[in-house]
Amino acid sequence: MRDAGVKGVEYPAMNPPGQASMQATKERVARIAVGTISSLFALKVVAAILTGSIGILADALHSLIDLSAAVIGYIAVRVSGKPPDSEHHFGHGRAEDIAAASIATLIFVAAGIIAYQAIQRLVEGTVVQMIDAGIVATAIAIAINVAVSRYVLRIARTVDSMALEATGHDLMADVMSSVAVLVGLILVRTTAQPMLDPVVALIVVALIARAAHHTMRKSIRNLMDTRLPEKEERRIRALLSEHAEVANYHNLRTRKAGSQRHVVAHIVVSRDHSVEEGHRIAEEIEDRIRALYRETTVTVHVEPCTPDCTECPVPCDSRSDPQ
Repeated sequence: MRDAGVKGVEYPAMNPPGQASMQATKERVARIAVGTISSLFALKVVAAILTGSIGILADALHSLIDLSAAVIGYIAVRVSGKPPDSEHHFGHGRAEDIAAASIATLIFVAAGIIAYQAIQRLVEGTVVQMIDAGIVATAIAIAINVAVSRYVLRIARTVDSMALEATGHDLMADVMSSVAVLVGLILVRTTAQPMLDPVVALIVVALIARAAHHTMRKSIRNLMDTRLPEKEERRIRALLSEHAEVANYHNLRTRKAGSQRHVVAHIVVSRDHSVEEGHRIAEEIEDRIRALYRETTVTVHVEPCTPDCTECPVPCDSRSDPQ
């Protein structure tokens, strides 16, 4: 239902059908990610026990962090899908941004643990056994992770989910770390130099930290109420400028929370228009902006043109100098 006190702000009792379908997709993909990471973690733990490889163990610890992150992402996706309520007038989209920042933090923690263990092994020495089993297990993990991470990232872009995007990047970081581990195991097998295993683990740390930095930076931008990307704002400005009954506009403000966008704008219309006509124009603009981007809340404030009509091209009886 529409809040009569604030023009253009809506507090729906439930998600519309299209949004409900996207929400179901988000939750399904998040569950797939949790299930996949759980299986990969178990596989890597077994491989690490059999081989004694610090590289595989580091990869397994990364998967454990991934699992925690995926669970956080799943919870965030469910929370963000809740409609606005009396305590959260703008919805719960921030849950996805908070989850993304939390996931990035966990990835940094994983990088620190792996770096510590790798350096410890470099100092104390290391022994790797059953290398062939480790190579096979790591290759299987890579194949599964590539398929799932690409799927999660594709859906994240489709439904514009920050939490799923963070999970997808986390999975892709796991792919990169597993590739590094695989290369390390192959080098150990061919050169008989087990010290290459912790060296490769340190390379894994750099790859993981890079992925975490990307996710953290993007989530913080949203948490700081950064405006929408310039490309998106240009489309909104073009829409406002092209409307025949809008003389001018100002105070365009935008922000994003998870997959939810919020747009506020002041438009200037002919002072000849009635309240009803001004309301109709505002409704048209709101509907057109919402048509550009799904899950968008739009607030349009209507103002009359100035008495001298210098900013209004629309003919009206109030124009002081008709030409």
